Amino acid sequence: MPIKPVSIWATSQAHEDEMNDDHAMLWRRMIALMAEQDLTGRTVLDFGCNQGGFLRLLHGLRPYQRAVGVDIATESVALAVARRGLVPADYRVATDLAEFPETFDIAFSHEVLYLLEDIGAHAREIHAALKPGGVYYAAIGCHADGPEWPRWRDLIQTYSSLPVHGRSLDSYAEAFRTAGFQVFARRFAVDEFIRIGASDAFATVGEQLDYYTSVKTLFRLIKAR
Repeated sequence: MPIKPVSIWATSQAHEDEMNDDHAMLWRRMIALMAEQDLTGRTVLDFGCNQGGFLRLLHGLRPYQRAVGVDIATESVALAVARRGLVPADYRVATDLAEFPETFDIAFSHEVLYLLEDIGAHAREIHAALKPGGVYYAAIGCHADGPEWPRWRDLIQTYSSLPVHGRSLDSYAEAFRTAGFQVFARRFAVDEFIRIGASDAFATVGEQLDYYTSVKTLFRLIKAR
């Protein structure tokens, strides 16, 4: 599923840095919701790794054997490599996963799906990259079922280097089911205090709380053995 590389995902480095800082709470929640408690000996994929923060956090909480983070943003991947430290992760600019047939035990993406033009192709690509029985966790809050989406779609497009696509949760589920996954899902249900501040994204405090507890969704997608 080739996509033309970009320098960074957002239209400014400051916005991208802020986004990475804000995602730490959400990454922790995604890790806490995983069914897999022990990643020892597991190979992990982070699809849309950006600056590499998720794989660093994951290794600190649930150490894995090896990981690959892929992204189309060249400068973001360079930062991920520079910040890698002793984490056993290989970060690279990649526009598809053809070089990784049946390589990964577990894969992750966080708020990436709405930037993909062909979600069916992505589902097939992830399916091919997972080992039999492998699992893909895909977090998505930017979907057409959210009450804030009509406003968000235009807002996100102002700072995204990629086109924004609005799809329902049903359409995501159907794409992955068609690709050969067993599809499971749950509400993200963030269970810690959420920082409240002035934001163009949320009209009210209630809308912000509802988004993180009820709108944002985590898919657990299992490749049949």
